[in-house]
Amino acid sequence: MRIFITLIVATYSLFALEYTLGDTSVTNGRTTYISFEKEKNIIYSKVSHKDESFGVFEHPLDATKMYALIPISYYQTPSQEKLTLTYTKNGAAFSEEMFIKVEDGKYTKEQIQVSSSKVNPTSKAVKDRTEEEYAEAMRIYGTVNKESYIKSAFIAPMQSVITSDFGKARVYNDSLKGYHSGTDYRAAVGTPIVASNNGVVALVAERFYSGGTVLIDHGQGIYTCYFHMSKFDVKKGQKVKKAQQLGLSGASGRVTGPHLHFAVRINKVQVDPLQFIELMNNTILKDIS
Repeated sequence: MRIFITLIVATYSLFALEYTLGDTSVTNGRTTYISFEKEKNIIYSKVSHKDESFGVFEHPLDATKMYALIPISYYQTPSQEKLTLTYTKNGAAFSEEMFIKVEDGKYTKEQIQVSSSKVNPTSKAVKDRTEEEYAEAMRIYGTVNKESYIKSAFIAPMQSVITSDFGKARVYNDSLKGYHSGTDYRAAVGTPIVASNNGVVALVAERFYSGGTVLIDHGQGIYTCYFHMSKFDVKKGQKVKKAQQLGLSGASGRVTGPHLHFAVRINKVQVDPLQFIELMNNTILKDIS
């Protein structure tokens, strides 16, 4: 069962600065946002949370607004968290604090049996490969294009049964190896996979764990990820439109069978992809999609 946060949108005033905070209570692994009216004498810099900083960007569809997405790490423990907004007004620097409550998602565990070579690889070549692939992915996710390619609401990458939700603790061959970082769709080998929104292809590669992989940059630090593919229909650097076919599903990488693993990253932070789509479509893009 997928349970999403119900957004309680509230408008606040920081001296003369007004902002809308999407929700003051967020489950770990999920996303909220802050939006502002664009003003000529104010330049918004960033929103900071601990050691992370998130850019404030022009709204993808409304030229009168600015906004910032605030992704909360899966590993964030329940707590009261401070967000710090920095900006300049008439050339003078300001910073303001706001607070959100992070709640425990109470994610369940999931037992999975795969080849032992995919759980604890002992080969130096494989270890070097997986480290290089991870570093490459982090470089991509850390690349923030200020331009947004988004022109309308997000869609699912396919219409199919969801077999595993985001956040379940993954126990591979009785060994805890983290959590499920996306949403799995049932898909026989050869099922078409489509782009969730407009963007630019940031990576097309065969990777050790995620198998056939496509990453799409939607701009402003938003990336969607498509794993375990059997065939690619796009190339790195190619512009794609929403619903354009990216390739076909498969059973490559660390899998128990054919399926599509769909994930979302915001400024490197892994978040629940379906809650992110709901947030974007039902709040940020709602009135003008």
